[in-house]
Amino acid sequence: MQLAARLSELRAERGWSLDQLARRTGVSRSTLSRLERAEISPTASLLGKLCTAYGRTMSRLLAEVEAEPSPVVRAADQPVWHDDESGFVRRSVSPPHAGLRGEVIEGTLRPGADIPYDAPPVSGLEQHVWVLDGAVEITVNGQAHELATGDCLRFRLWGGSRFRNLGDRPARYVILFVAP
Repeated sequence: MQLAARLSELRAERGWSLDQLARRTGVSRSTLSRLERAEISPTASLLGKLCTAYGRTMSRLLAEVEAEPSPVVRAADQPVWHDDESGFVRRSVSPPHAGLRGEVIEGTLRPGADIPYDAPPVSGLEQHVWVLDGAVEITVNGQAHELATGDCLRFRLWGGSRFRNLGDRPARYVILFVAP
């Protein structure tokens, strides 16, 4: 059960839908869905494909679910993911914990960055976006919201979304995710 929850969390951290993960791994969407709901146990081959997609060794993945993670993650140890093509940098601020529903990330968009998401990683995902610096336009379920430094937007995501940097300097924001 813990492994299934961690695999779901890893996918959500990256903002991948099941279809996106299926394309990345060559594993069917239905198999991935059943795996994340703990309806099936993964084979070593399947775990190997998922570990490759998530950039983890199998031993690291298994250690994440076997031991209680530390409630503190130091800034230097927070994983940072760079998407040079889109101009997005994502820092996972929260200590990982498969049993909890909330997560905090810090995002930075370079000027002109425009990132559309076809679907939420989890339907009905609650998000709070707090802009720390710059300006960003966030389109949620078809409605655009322009946010400036200090503004906060709260929503539940059922459909596509889009994040655009409206300014001439990087936009930095915090997102709090709460899984349904």
